[in-house]
Amino acid sequence: MLVTGIKSKPVYAPLQVDTRGRYHLMLGMGVGGAPLLRVITDMRAIAAQSLLSTRVLFLPDSAATGVAAHAVQFETAGVADVQAFSGTPQLLDRFRTLLSQSLMGTRLYVAGPESFIGLAMKIALEFNLNKDEIRAEECGTLARRVYCIHCRATTENVRTNIVRCVGCDRWLLVRDHYSRRLAAYMGVMADAEAPGELPPIKEVFL
Repeated sequence: MLVTGIKSKPVYAPLQVDTRGRYHLMLGMGVGGAPLLRVITDMRAIAAQSLLSTRVLFLPDSAATGVAAHAVQFETAGVADVQAFSGTPQLLDRFRTLLSQSLMGTRLYVAGPESFIGLAMKIALEFNLNKDEIRAEECGTLARRVYCIHCRATTENVRTNIVRCVGCDRWLLVRDHYSRRLAAYMGVMADAEAPGELPPIKEVFL
């Protein structure tokens, strides 16, 4: 069964400006543009000079309302650099490059679906950013990345409580146990005790 309330499940707070930061790196996906624009607006009000040391990496989602407007607003917001990407891998590659060049005092802001946040956090941890340097706000789809504990494959954009593994073809029960190292929820064989007998499959991560 799906187990809820596990402490490893991430909890995200609304994004806020960290005025102690010297450099600000913002990552957004789809409707995640709105929280980033909110932070930029606050930054302009209380620390306008910080916009000159702010970079935005943004992945538009044409299916999301207002996303095109977000992209335009980023370009006119007065930040030092705005880059739009056609896919998550391209954005994350650029993010990795920027982190490799980052200096002390860098602050990271991430906004978008949890799967996107998890991938960004995974890279941030590789570069030893600590929790005081990272802020994240979850918005958009609740679809999950699911890691199969049997074959180690990762299934993307999972919306149901039971999913077929893309690697080993097993039916997996999606747990609430989350690994920051893997940026994924754990999936365990759903019919291990009674092969072929599965719980009802329901959309639960919309």
